[in-house]
Amino acid sequence: MTATADEIESIDRPLVEPGVLERRRYQVDLARSAASGHTLVCLPTGLGKTTVSLLVTAGRLADVGGTSLLLAPTKPLVTQHAAFYREALTIPDDEIAVFTGEVSPDDRADLWERAQIVIATPQVVENDLIGSRIDLSNTTHLTFDECHRASGNYAYNYIAERYHADAENPLVTGMSASPGGNEEGIRSVCENLGLASVAVMTEEDADVAQYTHNTDVEWERVTLPDEILAIRDSLVAVIETRLERLKELGVTRTTSADVSQRDLNRMRGELRKLMDNDQSEGYEGMSVHAEVMKLRRAVTLAETQSVESLRRYFERQRNAARSSGASKASQRLVSDPKVREAMEQAESYDDLHPKFRRTRILLAQCLGIEGGERVIVFTESRDTAETLTEFLGAHFETRKFVGQGDKEGSDGMTQTEQQETLDAFRAGEFEVLVSTSVAEEGLDVPEVDLVLFYEPVPTAIRSIQRKGRTGRQAEGRVMVLLAEDTRDEAYFWKSRHEQSTMTDELQRLKDSAGEIESELAQQGLDAFGGEPSPVADTDATESDAGATTAGDGGQSGLTAFGPPTTDEADVDRSESDADGLETAERDESAGEQSAEDEPSDESEGIVATAAGEGETIEIVVDQRELDASIARDLSTREDCETRLETLEVGDYVLSDRVVVERKSVSDFLDTLTGGDRSLFDQVGDAARHYARPVVVIEGEDLYGERNVHPNAIRGALASLAVDFGASVLRTTDEADTADLLHVIAGREQELDDREVSVHGEKGSKTLVEQQEYVVSAIADIGPVTARALLDEFGTVEGVMIANEDDLLEVSGVGQVTAERIREVIGSDYEP
Repeated sequence: MTATADEIESIDRPLVEPGVLERRRYQVDLARSAASGHTLVCLPTGLGKTTVSLLVTAGRLADVGGTSLLLAPTKPLVTQHAAFYREALTIPDDEIAVFTGEVSPDDRADLWERAQIVIATPQVVENDLIGSRIDLSNTTHLTFDECHRASGNYAYNYIAERYHADAENPLVTGMSASPGGNEEGIRSVCENLGLASVAVMTEEDADVAQYTHNTDVEWERVTLPDEILAIRDSLVAVIETRLERLKELGVTRTTSADVSQRDLNRMRGELRKLMDNDQSEGYEGMSVHAEVMKLRRAVTLAETQSVESLRRYFERQRNAARSSGASKASQRLVSDPKVREAMEQAESYDDLHPKFRRTRILLAQCLGIEGGERVIVFTESRDTAETLTEFLGAHFETRKFVGQGDKEGSDGMTQTEQQETLDAFRAGEFEVLVSTSVAEEGLDVPEVDLVLFYEPVPTAIRSIQRKGRTGRQAEGRVMVLLAEDTRDEAYFWKSRHEQSTMTDELQRLKDSAGEIESELAQQGLDAFGGEPSPVADTDATESDAGATTAGDGGQSGLTAFGPPTTDEADVDRSESDADGLETAERDESAGEQSAEDEPSDESEGIVATAAGEGETIEIVVDQRELDASIARDLSTREDCETRLETLEVGDYVLSDRVVVERKSVSDFLDTLTGGDRSLFDQVGDAARHYARPVVVIEGEDLYGERNVHPNAIRGALASLAVDFGASVLRTTDEADTADLLHVIAGREQELDDREVSVHGEKGSKTLVEQQEYVVSAIADIGPVTARALLDEFGTVEGVMIANEDDLLEVSGVGQVTAERIREVIGSDYEP
């Protein structure tokens, strides 16, 4: 017999609103475990991981004080968590702050000072840490929601490093239904976030089982029609000819179009070796390899998505081939007869894909015959999501749910639009939600009768996230569509294997948590500091049975998480923080020069100053540079403070006279072949406002990455140095660039005692520059061709009225360029 609302026992705790949270024993047990140390909490989707974090936060704030920070990967998820916290806690709503990109940096800094709880996207917190707008020293609880994202350069990793280093009394909780596809992945998440304990609940646990229902997984096979097979065969023929060329170059022995991605990666490595040896075959092969990758994408769209998605992809490739600085791979792709044949076949095909019809039938069965109320359809492609929404909308009340970013030919949804769509879905205003991956993780999407995978996903994590949208309060169904003899089947079996492996690994982690804690401590977690103060027992009346945790409520094996001893704190950091050495190398070099030693000459003084022996240096970073890891790297150095601004001139300001314009090799070459604003404009502005402009070119293959004549590159470098007085410096990668900026800033500010001063604005263009700019924008022809046209015709008007034959007389203007110019100038404006 089901208990009534009045009979359900609620949780009664300090700071928790009475009568709001149902007492579930497994949640209380998990919260107790998480309160005792840095813990990974694993709980199936839909069973209340957020409640576990909320209980830990409430106990932490009540007993220790400070601020709590909860991070979630998407804006809709942040909004959802904030609403839940405001409902379930007695803390005033205005002291539970939301940080997203829609809140201004100045407002975030003010909110941080007066909020008890901050709920934020990681990118915003990362930016605020880099910009020195917030301080984590008083943050006593940090939750990483969907913590399986903590890999690579994702913001979670940086924030965890800063938190363990800066917080006076840290406690970390990681939450996920699917922390990794194997033991290595799970351990990696723990290491990246500084988690030392694992608390696991599975659907087999008695305390959990009563809240879950079976979710059947079925799969439907669809057969591709002859028309789609013909399109695929045309593309496969081109792939095989390109692989034949790669075979002639000696980087592969197969010409089969179903070559694995691993083999393609290996080929790329072999081609890179040829390029490193300056062999022309390497450059040719890399271009062919890029074409193969584009063709494989087209085959996948035809086989598993829809012909409409393929048509949109072809259109983007045609646009890319017509753009200024187009790659040879793009140009060859759209001009190949077989590819053009496939394009024509796609244009003439009057259907979408058999998956569309099968989707409509399955939804009719669920919503009509079986009396269901709601269905979610997941797809990998935004193109497919939009086409599906239109197709299904003719039969069902259907809406799409996609991310916020705009893409070519597709507008994203604002945060408000996303929230309104989910609210309407919950309220039953429509039946079918067609979503990309944005709705996979953690969103409180209402219980649905069917989750339909338009295609299988290749990872266990995403499969588990999608399945979790059904089977919470009642039995649900999951169906997967597979196109026979395509990549769909490979992805399906890969996901099933990973999911089975992850389930086994989680059970093994649960059974051997104490051993895991010890191993994690030995694998370098001592790099993080700060052992949390224990929170008072979350419920003294509850049994200790349930979640398995490491350390039996303590932190044995993690003594290194505590603050350093006096000896450790006194270790000279001059050899370890600024030279980019790995830990083992730092250990070997430690002690070679003490902090008190005087440098023997000026050069040693420069190095020591840049390495952090003086006062804190400041580096101003342009907001648009945050895609690189440089600012993150600099912000973690003890002697360096970074500040974010939207700079009018340059990318980094290192003093009142030094500004740095950073270009990757690709960016540098792009500026030579056209763009909205050339490198010379940027450096010209820098030279007008700073006495020492610096251009940093980052990367190792300046002369080989693009089909640009070496003398053109040398001429540009000479112009930067001679015409603009800029110092041109080369670095190998982002880490090398960070080291260089650190050294220059240290030399300027500490050795020469200069202040950091941001000044300057983009200079207005001269008449000649404006004329060149207007002409260069026509069909993206670029500045070189623009100057040639103006030299020939004398005025912008002369260029505009020139016919195609006259244009062909101009040096550097070929048939394709002349046609594009006339098309842009002479075509009717039809918005």
